[in-house]
Amino acid sequence: MLLDAQDSQLVLIDFQARLMPAIHDAPAVLANARRLAQMARLVEVPVWATEQNPAKLGGTDEALAALCDRIVPKMAFSGAQELQALLAPPAPAPRGNARSLPKHLQKAQPEASERATVVIAGCETHVCLLQTALSLLEADWDVWVVTDACGSRTERNRDAAYDRLAGAGCELVTTEMVGFEWLRDCEHPQFKALQALIK
Repeated sequence: MLLDAQDSQLVLIDFQARLMPAIHDAPAVLANARRLAQMARLVEVPVWATEQNPAKLGGTDEALAALCDRIVPKMAFSGAQELQALLAPPAPAPRGNARSLPKHLQKAQPEASERATVVIAGCETHVCLLQTALSLLEADWDVWVVTDACGSRTERNRDAAYDRLAGAGCELVTTEMVGFEWLRDCEHPQFKALQALIK
């Protein structure tokens, strides 16, 4: 029941310029989201992000955007549909006329990414993050919600979302839990770099 960096993908939901000032404890939430993305980079975990109606709410926080592999816009509150192609890319098409070769000479095709664990953080916890997480859970992803990197306008809404997410089967964790589980031990080559991020 520990996170595995090789099986993980990080999803950051709607850390947008015009939304963040309304979020309770926004500086701490955003700082932890940046730490998560930096940790993911250290251990080669893909980082995806969404933006809710970016024409109205602006783009992703610049420092966070620089750490993302890709950012996708969305209009629905759940970003699961837009994220699906990033989380589970289609298998590569066979190259050449493989069927013309005898079976023992045909090369097996590499499988699409099978990183089945989605580590997710974002805003607002009780709206876009909750709907995205529940949709991913329903689609059979293993969903871990990073509580100290999530925010809502009110603590009550945020905490109600945590209750619902946990009840549905999401694992609730913190930024430090994620980082140290991705490393697993103090002899990991990125241990000192990760430790520097949390001091």
